[in-house]
Amino acid sequence: MPPGRIILLNGSSSAGKTTLARAIQVARREPWFHLALDQFRDGMPPAYRGLNSPDGTPGARGLNVVPVEQDGERVTAIRFGDVGQRMLQGMHRAIAAFAGAGNDVIIDDLFLAEDTLDDYLEALDGFWVLFVAVRAPLEVVQQREAGRPGRFPGTATSHFREVHAHGIYDLEIDTHDNTPDECARRISATLDRAVAPTAFEELRARRRAGAHVSAEELAARQP
Repeated sequence: MPPGRIILLNGSSSAGKTTLARAIQVARREPWFHLALDQFRDGMPPAYRGLNSPDGTPGARGLNVVPVEQDGERVTAIRFGDVGQRMLQGMHRAIAAFAGAGNDVIIDDLFLAEDTLDDYLEALDGFWVLFVAVRAPLEVVQQREAGRPGRFPGTATSHFREVHAHGIYDLEIDTHDNTPDECARRISATLDRAVAPTAFEELRARRRAGAHVSAEELAARQP
């Protein structure tokens, strides 16, 4: 059985990744399995899902939701401790194992730290990976976030630009100007063209060369 393909959706909280993943599943004839960071987070022991937990506590060692000040505004940051980092590494390798068994996979994630991308590049080396930016204007994701139960205000704001800091994608999707079905059809058309994606290979080459996207380049690529 040849390995499955991988669509990696990356974007801020409330950018529309989960809705898009479900639309892709509907658009495709072959089965695509949706694996998301939220699923792995929810599998952590409750004590390790922290809410402004102090250093050294289980909540700080897992996934900690922390109020911070950013550009003079109170926002909510997500921080991973040592247990949280192990969870992320396990997630990336579980995805590789799932695709390695022949399953096509849609990953729904957000890159909160540079080493998240580095670990994906290592774990998914040798796989067919279509790297997709899922974007919407900041005011739109803020409105969506405000209407979602269980979401802390300012979470999307805190990492809105950070998640795209690497600056390289195979495809960029705007979930504000396009419906989920339109976004899914664009991704589906890319799959049907059977063109090999290149973003992950370029990112690996840059990492090996020690090259990083400059702040000026990143600013120029922001919508």
